[in-house]
Amino acid sequence: MTTPARRRRPTGLRREQHQADYTILVAVVALAAIGILMVYSSSAMKAYVTYDDPFKVVGPQLVWALLGLVAMVVMMRLDYRYLRLVSVPLYVIALVLLVLVLVPGLGIRVGGSARWLQFGPLPAVHPAEFAKLALVVYLAHWFARRGSGLRSLRRGTLPFLVIFGPVLLLVLREPDLGTSAVIGLTALAIFFVAGANLGHLTAMATAGAALVFVIVSRTPYQLERVRAFLDPWSDPQGSGFHTIQGLLALGLGGVFGAGLGESRSAGGLFLPNASNDFIFAIIGEEFGLIGAGLVIVLFFVIAYHGVRTALAAPDTFGALLAAGITAWICIQAFINIGVVVSLLPITGITLPFISAGGSSLIISFAAVGILLSVSRETVERGTWNDAPADRGRGHGRAYLPGSRRRSIAPRAAGRA
Repeated sequence: MTTPARRRRPTGLRREQHQADYTILVAVVALAAIGILMVYSSSAMKAYVTYDDPFKVVGPQLVWALLGLVAMVVMMRLDYRYLRLVSVPLYVIALVLLVLVLVPGLGIRVGGSARWLQFGPLPAVHPAEFAKLALVVYLAHWFARRGSGLRSLRRGTLPFLVIFGPVLLLVLREPDLGTSAVIGLTALAIFFVAGANLGHLTAMATAGAALVFVIVSRTPYQLERVRAFLDPWSDPQGSGFHTIQGLLALGLGGVFGAGLGESRSAGGLFLPNASNDFIFAIIGEEFGLIGAGLVIVLFFVIAYHGVRTALAAPDTFGALLAAGITAWICIQAFINIGVVVSLLPITGITLPFISAGGSSLIISFAAVGILLSVSRETVERGTWNDAPADRGRGHGRAYLPGSRRRSIAPRAAGRA
């Protein structure tokens, strides 16, 4: 008696057990290594003159980098789906921290902006950095649940503004226009990928540009920065000093650079913010066009493989999470480098993984760890068409631009 063939069950999508995208990992570690080297080169002389300690800046940066690597490994090994359980608490904590930084006595004002928060003997933290990650996680979760309703004004665009608006306004209140630009552009990028109504998206982008214009025109120091951007030589010893010194450092580097430690800017003595906002200028001066080009290529590598990870993600939440993290890191890098090469007005944001700053470094490493966690479960030859929408508990099917969905379940044996 023959045993009847066992009926094949629809298996759906199985979780892959493969390694993370090590190209992203290598690119990030390379950027962090370059950052440690350049933070020391750009700060040692000034730290020695000011504090009698050439390791005053690079020492803590090395500790933050090690902690960041630990955070990246932990997040890489953690199933990224667990982030959905804490997405709302993360968002609420981010809002609370952004409010606390504005409280006199708690927030630390630097350069006229209350951007730092310190509790007792603990190191100062930058809440806006944490807010970037919290917002990306929550938006990815919310968009994945909302599905095709995102195209609706009432169910999509207006709730998105309610979620995204408070974070943006609190960061603008510090004020921190550069970080606000990163947060705004990243949120809009996730909204677009999730399937936003293009008319609503265009209206929001236009309103955002108008808001920036109003803020700049009514804020004297922001208006001065725009004037310095348009003509830095009109005030070479004042508002145009940063821009001119940055361009001078890049020009002195030439193609091959002056060599490590041979910067004419003398370890940060002449170039303001040489170890953070303008560290790309020191890279260009000491390693020339080749060194600066290598940094840009590494960010392009992260962008390319981040997009590939998003395209091959096993679910909509993972796809949006990977797309949001990739957009955030690359947008911030573009703005920082654009400021140094005088394509954009001075904004005061760090170059991810390279600039001095503990909060930025740890949060960026943690974000890449989440991206690597998604990459561990990517589907071979996956596309946006392959990412299934969330199911159960009333989750709708997530709309993705230009998609015509097909099943990603393995085909039955014997079928073409």
